[in-house]
Amino acid sequence: MIKLLVMVMLAYSCNVFSATKIAVIDSGTDMAHEMIIPYAWVNPGEIPNNDRDEDRNGYQDDIYGWNFAEDNNEIIDYSYLGLLSDDIRKFFAIQSKSFDGTITEEDKLWMKKMREDAEFINAISTYGNFMHGTHVAGIMVADAPVDVEIMAIKLIPTSIKKPGKRELTPDEDASGIGYKVIEQALSTLATQQVNIMGNIAAYIDGHGARVANGSFGTGYGQASIIVAKLYKIILFKDPSDVDLDTLTRFFMNKLIEQGRDYFVSVAPDTLFVFAAGNDGSNNDMFPASPTNIDADNVISVAASYKRSRLASFSNYGVETVDVAAPGVSIMSSVPGNEYLVVSGTSQASPHVANVAAKVFDINSSLTPKEVKQIIMGTVDVKEFLSGIVKAKGIVNVDRATRAAELSLRGTVESSIAEARESVGDIADVRSELEIPTSGGQEYILPLPSMFALE
Repeated sequence: MIKLLVMVMLAYSCNVFSATKIAVIDSGTDMAHEMIIPYAWVNPGEIPNNDRDEDRNGYQDDIYGWNFAEDNNEIIDYSYLGLLSDDIRKFFAIQSKSFDGTITEEDKLWMKKMREDAEFINAISTYGNFMHGTHVAGIMVADAPVDVEIMAIKLIPTSIKKPGKRELTPDEDASGIGYKVIEQALSTLATQQVNIMGNIAAYIDGHGARVANGSFGTGYGQASIIVAKLYKIILFKDPSDVDLDTLTRFFMNKLIEQGRDYFVSVAPDTLFVFAAGNDGSNNDMFPASPTNIDADNVISVAASYKRSRLASFSNYGVETVDVAAPGVSIMSSVPGNEYLVVSGTSQASPHVANVAAKVFDINSSLTPKEVKQIIMGTVDVKEFLSGIVKAKGIVNVDRATRAAELSLRGTVESSIAEARESVGDIADVRSELEIPTSGGQEYILPLPSMFALE
């Protein structure tokens, strides 16, 4: 991968594990936010804003991280600060009410009107992308140890290029050359994405990040939209259901396979924590990327409503999703020293990244595989998650950190067993007045994606 050798050399040339570094791979992070400043990683090898690359890693003035989407050191675009309106705040407030069962008919009518307002949908989608990384980062550092450092990595671009122009004539069909061209185009799209992600992995590996959160991705439904568009561009017609399913699975498999080989494997000392997706679907049957990457240093996270049920929007999968964590009505930071309550597997994943950072902080000699083992082995087992996620439970930070302490003098297996005996489940603080509901899924924004979906 590009720049890989440089970053690997950097990892060996400095004391990369002096603090527990965690990377937020997202759509931009406000490192000046009051909640994030105490944990902001500052590249010790760079002198700020002098247009030079002192540490010779190939990234000029990468003080807080790097913008891989637009290839510069601007890790957030503050020109979008003014997008946070009263209507956007109201949207997220009603979104939370929909999960608690307190949404009113008036709220529903308002939401219906706003969802039919193209200008508002564009505004909230743009703002959602803008604030996303900062919201995730706030969750990652909440109650974190003082020596945890957060590194900002921008993957999701501000604007996304759409598929190119037609390449074939209308008389070519999917059974011949046209089908092969579509496969080649999908392979190219997958490779382009993974090349960027490979550079990101090399960067965070070179700077010693022990944990990386990825609350982004492409689900089966999103991928099918991309495939259908590309199919029509190339073959001048809509795909059949069979062709659409076949090509979508081909595309997803390419993303997952290349993500494993050229992304997470490039940073073997980093635990990648991925959001399972917000489609409410089974990732075992309808794959999602990168969350479906199967590797020792990858953990996939579903979202729960507090600790009482799986969130209605959350993807799941007993083979492909490892654990659950709270992901409904989560208060966290947004750009400009603001705060907002947001829901999604995007909010569940950094909860697990936070736990992983605390475990690494206690015992830095643990491997990503062992930290994953501790997190999965110390969950609060829940009947409603049996057959839903691999660990059958919700992450328990107290039990996980206790296991980390015990691992300083014992095996990981014995530490997990002892922690399970000595630390109880976390109580569900849901009020009896709250009415469990399966509503709200229609109000959840999709995970940020590198691909144009419109």
